[in-house]
Amino acid sequence: MAEFEVDLFVIGGGSGGVRAARIAAGYGARVMIAEEYRMGGTCVIRGCVPKKLFVIGSHFRHEIEDAAGFGWTVPSATFDWPTLIANKDKEIARLEAAYTANVEKSGAQIVKSRAVIEDKHTVRLLENDRKITAKYILIATGGAPNHGAPIPGIEHVISSNEAFHLAKLPKRIVIQGGGYIALEFAGIFAGFGSDVTVIYRGDNILRGFDEDVRAHVRAEMEKQGITILTGCTVTKVDRHGEEFTTHLSNGSSLASDQVMFAIGRHPAVANLGLEKAGVAINPRNGGIAVDHFSKSSVDSIYAIGDVTHRFNLTPVAIREGHAFADSVFGKREVQVDHANIPTAVFSQPEVGTVGLTETEARAQFSHIDIYKTTFRPIKATMSGRDTRVLMKLVVDGSTDRVLGCHIVGDAAAEITQAVAIAVKMKATKADFDATIALHPTASEELVTMRTPTARHVRQAAE
Repeated sequence: MAEFEVDLFVIGGGSGGVRAARIAAGYGARVMIAEEYRMGGTCVIRGCVPKKLFVIGSHFRHEIEDAAGFGWTVPSATFDWPTLIANKDKEIARLEAAYTANVEKSGAQIVKSRAVIEDKHTVRLLENDRKITAKYILIATGGAPNHGAPIPGIEHVISSNEAFHLAKLPKRIVIQGGGYIALEFAGIFAGFGSDVTVIYRGDNILRGFDEDVRAHVRAEMEKQGITILTGCTVTKVDRHGEEFTTHLSNGSSLASDQVMFAIGRHPAVANLGLEKAGVAINPRNGGIAVDHFSKSSVDSIYAIGDVTHRFNLTPVAIREGHAFADSVFGKREVQVDHANIPTAVFSQPEVGTVGLTETEARAQFSHIDIYKTTFRPIKATMSGRDTRVLMKLVVDGSTDRVLGCHIVGDAAAEITQAVAIAVKMKATKADFDATIALHPTASEELVTMRTPTARHVRQAAE
């Protein structure tokens, strides 16, 4: 390896790139990692971590309201947005410092610069126009907000990036999108007291999720006063001083103090030198095309995480980064199993899901049993809040294997993480039934549902 300055050059200091750098360095590789913004990447700096902090903060409004049913008299509460922002910034700075320290402790070198690929073994640091040769190059640049096709007034629209740094809480906000980010911020702003309207082009929010989950989340969000308008899009945004008018494709318009688009993210592949190096793009999703070992079309260049646009989840990027380092520097081939990945939407109510939806299962298996329940959580019986929990199991009627689990309600993500182990291990419904319930909990419903609420049998083609 002496002909190269480093054994591995990582472009991108997010969770996936950092994990790959640390593990590779642990195997004795000479590693350099370039990050042009802040160490930690999307998740730590402007994604899941600050988002979860905002979600937690927005819950307190409901907690204060619910306390009365349990005998508490709480003086009129006030909320200060700048305090939230300042404290969030402190925590993110702490995490960034921890990421930096962990990389440096591993022996990898960090360079604060944008890096572009010159050829299959060379990268150029734009900060000082320095070229570095590397035996392997790993691209872990993640993704970026995508506002979609240009519309008049698009310059007035913010993304989730800017939402974390607003100078003040908007009294009214229009959010376009129906996925993770749109619904999470809808709940956040509503929880802090904003009037929220969600605009989505499809017939219902959370495309790709189980149909019962989609319907349940929408109904619960609307109970909280969030307006959800489906079947339309934003066509124009006008600014009038500090206010905005959002024009919709159905001919109506909305006044607000802020307009946010959360309609998706695209892989950060622009201006990286990919074409020059011969790195192919996957025509189906716009991400870097890779094989099962995250290798690109160039044998010395790999890519992991959101930039490949496979499964855009932080733990997936981390697992892919670790597998890459094991395979290339640990001398043992490791493939990431992308089946049955649990995921959560930190909307309000929260969603946790793993495995197949009912629709997917019915398309793949001949006999499907559905176990579903909705119930009022015990807390609501005293608080008086109008809310219900949804729990659903999708089971292969032929083998009794649990194919999917879908939960909407408090702690859905925490419950789903544990259930995902059972689903990954191919547990059966009988295994669930044999597990004694932990009472009183919401999750005990998963082991006490005995009778299918629906059975589907697909007739064989004649």
